[in-house]
Amino acid sequence: MLIRLSVLLLMAAPLLPAATTQAQTTSAASLARTVKAAHWRQRVLLICAPTATDAQLLKQRALLQPARAGLAERDLLVRELPWASLPAADQRYLRQLGGSPDSFRVLLIGKDGGVKRRDTEPVAPAALFATIDGMPMRRQEMKRAE
Repeated sequence: MLIRLSVLLLMAAPLLPAATTQAQTTSAASLARTVKAAHWRQRVLLICAPTATDAQLLKQRALLQPARAGLAERDLLVRELPWASLPAADQRYLRQLGGSPDSFRVLLIGKDGGVKRRDTEPVAPAALFATIDGMPMRRQEMKRAE
């Protein structure tokens, strides 16, 4: 229960208006440290866009907003990453994961630290949840919850 509450609290920031998200992104711990801290505890959804006002970023935010309970249930930490506001170290890290400064990307990182899904268009929560729910670790989590 405590982990899920922390996920909800961490998720609140990425789903705020773009200006707030941009400020929080640049002042937060490095992206690599954030992903490393989530290792074996949370899945991470990185939403990368050229700017904080990118149309696809705004669409992805709108798609995820009503799915917050499902995101929390799957221990998913969501981070919006407008490329223009990222420090150089975070930009390099995103490039290693498959991000690009001039295009929209959604990257799903599993609890094991591996990239499980890469998309170049906004992803519907149902498709995202199907990917996660098919993962062996998630199936074990669902069995334990029964």
